[in-house]
This record gives sequence, structure tokens and C-alpha cells, in this order.
Amino acid sequence: IFPPVTLDSVKSEGPKLVPFFKATCVYFVLWLPTSSPSWFSALIKCLPIFCLWVFLLAHGFSFLGAHSSARKILAGLIFSALGDAFLIWQEQGYFVHGLLMFAITHILYSSAFGMKPLNMRAGLVIAGVSSLSYLLLYPYLSGPFTYLVAVYIGLIGFMGWRAIAGLQLANDLWTWTKLSACLGAVLFMVSDLTIAVNKFCFPVPHSRAIIMATYYAAQMLIALSAVECQDVEVARKKRT
Repeated sequence: IFPPVTLDSVKSEGPKLVPFFKATCVYFVLWLPTSSPSWFSALIKCLPIFCLWVFLLAHGFSFLGAHSSARKILAGLIFSALGDAFLIWQEQGYFVHGLLMFAITHILYSSAFGMKPLNMRAGLVIAGVSSLSYLLLYPYLSGPFTYLVAVYIGLIGFMGWRAIAGLQLANDLWTWTKLSACLGAVLFMVSDLTIAVNKFCFPVPHSRAIIMATYYAAQMLIALSAVECQDVEVARKKRT
């Protein structure tokens, strides 16, 4: 049985996400060519992430001030927007800049998700998947990318572990927002692996659609996970 309070809370967040869905639709409808990067195309690409900033800010500065995890996710979204902008000009030499911005994002998200519960089993699974991903990419990497990609895979894998570790399905100690963080992290890993394979290994059919659909969904789910601490407060007030 799904926890009723958290389900109601998730439903209440829907209207706040409407601008995000509209901005995402604008991106896919316009589908601006990547061959001619511009500030306009950067704006259109970043617009859904800007809307997620607004989504978190709509919960109030007092909410953000009281909960460090929400602040870290907001900061992660800010670095994500910077990363998106840099990747618009990746063919002009800004790919590494984008990689750095998203590396910082994953550190912030990992910190937001926390280290409890530890869940070493999930950590070992993610370590295995991360290792296999790097082994797949390694023959195609050269120069600084040999170690930059390794570090990045380690960071996003760690972020995925911390998100998945928080989802304790076996003990019924879970909430919709924990599930949201878990799914968001997995989709983020799928998006970034697709980027890496498409850039370094071989062309992936419909790569841009796969990358952006999973990326926007991942960011929305992770942003949604930030409202968990507010859910707990609402539940406490209803009981008293």
C-alpha cells in the first residue's frame, strides 16, 4: 500500500511542474540543430532546468533555508544549467567544461542524498555497472579523456549508489520521493552513458532524443525528491 501522505504530496507538486513540462515540450518541438550553436539554443536547452529552479524556489526560502538537501539539489541544478550551456558549444572545445559542471552536480546530489543507509549491496552492483561501462569506453578513449571519463563515471556511479541506497523497499521504509531520487539517478546514468557511447564509440540511433528525454526526466525526478523533508513536516502536522 502506497503511503497516503506522500502520495497526496506528490499530487500537490504537479501544478508547480507545469512550466517545466511546457519548457520541455518547447525544446522538443523546436528541435534546434546542434550544428549551429547559439545563445538562443542554449536558452531553449536550459529552460526546463530553469523551471526546476523555480519549482524548488516556489516552496519558499524558509524551506530551502531549513533543509540542506534541498539547497544542494538546487545548487546541482544551477551547475547542470551551466553544463548544458557549455555542451551546446562542445564541438568548439567546451566539452570538458560541461563535464566539470556535471561532475560538481553529481557531488552535490550525492551529498544531498546522504550516506545513510549505507546499502553496500547496491554499492557493489553500481560499482560493477560502472566498471563495465568504463571497460566498454576505454578502447575508444585517448589523452586526458582516459582519466577524466573514469573520474566522471566514478562520481555519477557514487551518486547513483546514494540515491538507490535510500530506497528501502524490503523494509517498507520508502517514500515516493525516495523512489523519485532512485529513478532520477538511474535515468541520469542512462543519459550520460548514451552521451559517452555516442561521442566516443559509435553513433547511437536517435541519440539526442534518448539523451535529452532521459536527462530532463532525471532532473525532474531528482528535483521532486527534494520536497521529501517538507512531506515529513506535513505528515507530522496532520498527526498533531
